[in-house]
Amino acid sequence: MLTLAAIEDAAETVYRSMAPTPQYAWPLLADAVGRKVWVKHENHTPTGAFKVRGGLVITSGIARNSPAGTGIISATRGNHGQSLAFASARNGLACTIVVPHGNSAEKNAAMRAFGAELVEAGSDFDEAKQHAMALADERGLMMVPSFHPDLVRGVATYAMEFFRAADDLDVVYVPIGLGSGICGMISARDLLGRRTRIVGVVSDKADAYALSLESGQRVETASAVTFADGMAVRGPDETALAMIRAGVDDILRVSDEAIAEAVRLLYRTTHSVAEGSGAAALAALLQDQRRGEVAGIVLSGQNIDTAWMAEILAGGTPAP
Repeated sequence: MLTLAAIEDAAETVYRSMAPTPQYAWPLLADAVGRKVWVKHENHTPTGAFKVRGGLVITSGIARNSPAGTGIISATRGNHGQSLAFASARNGLACTIVVPHGNSAEKNAAMRAFGAELVEAGSDFDEAKQHAMALADERGLMMVPSFHPDLVRGVATYAMEFFRAADDLDVVYVPIGLGSGICGMISARDLLGRRTRIVGVVSDKADAYALSLESGQRVETASAVTFADGMAVRGPDETALAMIRAGVDDILRVSDEAIAEAVRLLYRTTHSVAEGSGAAALAALLQDQRRGEVAGIVLSGQNIDTAWMAEILAGGTPAP
C-alpha cells in the first residue's frame, strides 16, 4: 500500500526533471460533451506522456541502490520506453528497450533520441517482453517491468496534482495499459479521502482487464490489435488487477472508431494532440453520461504518428 508520504517523496524526484502538468476545464469541450470536463494534460511532460513520472522514480532508486555500471532493459510499445530512456540518461544508467516488429517508427526514433539502445523482437508487446527477459539474463541487465510499485508511486503524482487542483470531480476516466496509471489514481484518491468514482477504459480489441473484472479471475486475450497501442496488452498484471478490482467503479470498452472521434474532438475543442490511449478516456466519457455532473479525463499521452493523426483529422480511423 502506498502512503501519502511516499507519493510526496516521489514528487520531489519527479519535479527535479519536470514541472507539474496543468488541468483545464475547456469550455468548448464542455459544450460538446454537455457537462463540465477537467482535462489532466499528461501530454505536457518531457516525453509527451505520464509514464515519465514512474520512469524517473524507478531509475532513481536503481541508480542509488545498484552497483556502478548497472544497465536496465524493458519492453514497450513506446511511452514506457521513452520514459526509461529519458530517466536513465539523468541517472547514469545504460538503457536497452525491446519493441515489437512494426512498432511506431516515430516512437522508436524518440527512444533512440533519448539515449536508448533499441531492439526489435516479437509481433506484439507480450512477445517483446519475453525477448527482453531473455536478453536481461544473457547480457546481465536489470529487467524493469511495465508495472512495479515504484512506477505506480511515480505516476500517482499526476493524480495527486489532479485531485488537489480540481476538487469538484465526481468521476474520472483513466485508460488502462498494464495498470500503473489507474492504480496511481486509485491510490491518490483513497489517500486524499476523495469520493470520486474512477472508471477504467480499455480498447474493445484489448479488453483483458474488463474480462478479468467481469469474470473474477485473470483472463488473457489471444490478441491486442488496436491503434491505441498504449492499451494493447493481452494479459493483466495480477497486482494491478487486484488494486483495480478493489478501487474502480467500472471498466468500459471503447472502439477504435470512438477513440478516433475523441482524438478529433480533443483537437477541435482544446487544440491538444492525443494518441489513441490518450483520447480513450474521452471516448469512454462520451458513451457514459450517467456518473455525476463534473467529469475528469486523463489525456495520458500525445505520441501519435504523424500519418495516423492526418488520417484521423481527415475523418478516418487508422489500421494498426
